[in-house]
Amino acid sequence: MKKLDLRGTPCPVNFVRCRLALEQLNDNQALEVDLDIGEPEEMVIMGLKNDGHGIEIILRNNNWIRLLITPNAS
Repeated sequence: MKKLDLRGTPCPVNFVRCRLALEQLNDNQALEVDLDIGEPEEMVIMGLKNDGHGIEIILRNNNWIRLLITPNAS
């Protein structure tokens, strides 16, 4: 599993970095991403779902969220 910490990264840079990381994954690999709550969370989740990826929230606190992204899982 690949991990990406994008806390503090502005939109749309965080979405672009997620997409690039997903393109580099091997078959059956997932991506774990940490994002700030708010616009980064909303934009990345919406954009990746629209691209056909599976999204699972595996951790949430007051300031950031951790997502497990499964490529092309829709």
